[in-house]
Amino acid sequence: MRNHIPMKMMFIKALIDASSVYGFEDIERSDLELRLQREHIKRIPWNERVYAGIASIHYIGGKRYVKDPRLIAEKMDEYLRDLGYRAYVGVEFEFFLFRNISLIIDYDRQYLEISAPEIRSNKYILPPRRGYQIVDPVDAVWNIRYEIIDVIEKLGYSVVKSHHETASSGQIEVTIKHSPLLETCDAIVWVKYASKNIALKHGYIAVFLPKPLPGDNGSGLHVHVSLVDGNGRNLFKDSSSEYGLSTIAKYFIGGLIEHGRSLSALVSPTVNSYKRLIPGFEAPTSLAWGVGNRSVAIRIPISNSGVNRIEYRPPDPMVNPYLAIPAIILAGLDGIKKKIDPPPPLQGNAYNYSLKELEKMGYRQLPRNLDEALDELECDHDYLKPVFNTEIIESYIEVKRREIHELQAIPSPIEYMFYMYW
Repeated sequence: MRNHIPMKMMFIKALIDASSVYGFEDIERSDLELRLQREHIKRIPWNERVYAGIASIHYIGGKRYVKDPRLIAEKMDEYLRDLGYRAYVGVEFEFFLFRNISLIIDYDRQYLEISAPEIRSNKYILPPRRGYQIVDPVDAVWNIRYEIIDVIEKLGYSVVKSHHETASSGQIEVTIKHSPLLETCDAIVWVKYASKNIALKHGYIAVFLPKPLPGDNGSGLHVHVSLVDGNGRNLFKDSSSEYGLSTIAKYFIGGLIEHGRSLSALVSPTVNSYKRLIPGFEAPTSLAWGVGNRSVAIRIPISNSGVNRIEYRPPDPMVNPYLAIPAIILAGLDGIKKKIDPPPPLQGNAYNYSLKELEKMGYRQLPRNLDEALDELECDHDYLKPVFNTEIIESYIEVKRREIHELQAIPSPIEYMFYMYW
């Protein structure tokens, strides 16, 4: 897009081929229209001759396209307003910065080599899972992280904290300030776009795969949610109650536990996502909740002002934010509507309990793989209906089933190590 945009133009229109987008339309009805609102256009900080923006998708003639993911988030905002609520959402964004990835997948050969900055490319070599909060010169990617933060803020989003994350392979965390739901969904898209471009400028690759390396921590997208009423009062906070949680907050937690298995299909949306959700790597495996407990799916962070929000830890950076974040809130709202009481909070480390022990306490396990999560979504999606339409749920499941089928047909090198001599 050229850097000259006529002031009188309210939005820019362009035709797209919807048959080239998985899950949209077949070739015989493939014409759709993009509409980019003027207020959504931003100058790109790393190339100021270029503008970009997040567009809405329409049928030819003007009606909004039912499978436009951003429409779901917009409808979520409207639904919350009708209930007298507003949602504020913040995210902790974890991802890797690799020097290089060499990949070959062919009929008779597979090859993958990852050059991670603190393993082979740096004088200060770190063992796996020892990277949390390291600083320069041991942190080999600090300069890229600072530039990513600078660009994110130039794009209009506030970064409240950032640091090197636990994986000792160039993993960073960038936390985006609590903002209205739709603004945060947009921020997630911009953060990924900006991070990829700034990393490439430095000769690196920003990788959002949930589990890119064996034996080291994966990357999550921890979602922090607050509900407020029309007067701005935090509905999750009750200083007079146990743990400082209101009854509404507990019901919200109950809804997340009730629907967490089907929710996984939207918040842990790839085959690779479930390689992250294993015991011992600071990623949840059980739909338990706890106060300040990072081994569970639902964590209640405690600050100096008490409880302000609920953190949902299963999501990863591969989510479509316009689907995942509304789905998290809808699961919680269903808990409020049905007054679903959660089990007591888990006090210990969830990894130290067996599945039977957790089930006895009233907790459920997260799905073991994407296929299982999609089975759950097919059976449990009524709680999404206030906002999600049938077309987008069915298309999502179809696309993800196809993805699983394609990946299942490809053997991985590790299978040779385990099975070729049997």
